[in-house]
Amino acid sequence: MFAVIKTGGKQYRVAANDLLKIEKLEANVGDIVEIGNVLAHGEGENVTFGAPFVDGAMVTAEVVEQGKNRTVIAFKKRRRQNSRRKIGHRQLLTTVRIAEILLGGAKPAKKAAAKTEAKAEVAAKTEAKAEAAPKAEAKAEAAPKKEAKAEAAEAAAPLFKAPKGEPDDLTVIKGIGPVAAGQLNEQGITTFAQIAKLSDKDVAKIDEHMPFSADQIKDWREQAKELAKK
Repeated sequence: MFAVIKTGGKQYRVAANDLLKIEKLEANVGDIVEIGNVLAHGEGENVTFGAPFVDGAMVTAEVVEQGKNRTVIAFKKRRRQNSRRKIGHRQLLTTVRIAEILLGGAKPAKKAAAKTEAKAEVAAKTEAKAEAAPKAEAKAEAAPKKEAKAEAAEAAAPLFKAPKGEPDDLTVIKGIGPVAAGQLNEQGITTFAQIAKLSDKDVAKIDEHMPFSADQIKDWREQAKELAKK
C-alpha cells in the first residue's frame, strides 16, 4: 500500500518503512509523528483520491534524524564598484521512517509524542540552566561565539590556495564569463593548469559551495586541459 501525503508545502509518495527527508518537524529523535494530510492512497491499480484530503486517513512516521540540507549559495553582483552580495542558506530537514498508513480513522500502534511532555522537558531544561553556576553560564555563552567565529572564518577562507605567478584569463574557457571568473578567482582558482588538475572531490567541493554544477565544472576541466598545453 502507498499514500500521497502533504507536509512542508510539498507532496510525497510513501510506503511503509520508507526513509524520507522532509522540512523540519518539531519533534525529537525516536518520536512518532502523525501526518493527517493524505491526498491519496491505494494498492496496485486501486487508488482513492481525497478532496483535497482523504477522510479518516493518516500516516505515522518515526523521527530518525534532525539535520540540515547542503549549503545553497546566492551570489549577486551589480555593475558598480565593490557591489556584490553573497549569502549561504542551509534548509533544516527532518529524516523520518514511515511506520503505518492508517485508513478509516484507525488508531496508530504507537502514539505520537505528546506536546505537554515536550513542554515539560523544555521547562525542566530552562530551570536547570537557571540554577547552573555563573561560570557554567559564561562558558555556555562563550561557546556559541567561538563556533560562530569559526564558521565565519571558514566561510571567509577561499576553497583553494591560489598558485604563484600570473593568473590566466579564465574567460577564454567557454561557459566562464567575467562574473564567474571573478568568483573562481575569489576562491583561489586562477589558472588553466589548476582547473585541469581538479579532482572529482574538488569538483564536488565547488558544486557544494559555489553556484556552478558538477557538469559545468567537468566541462571546464576538459577545456582547461587543452589550454594548459599551449
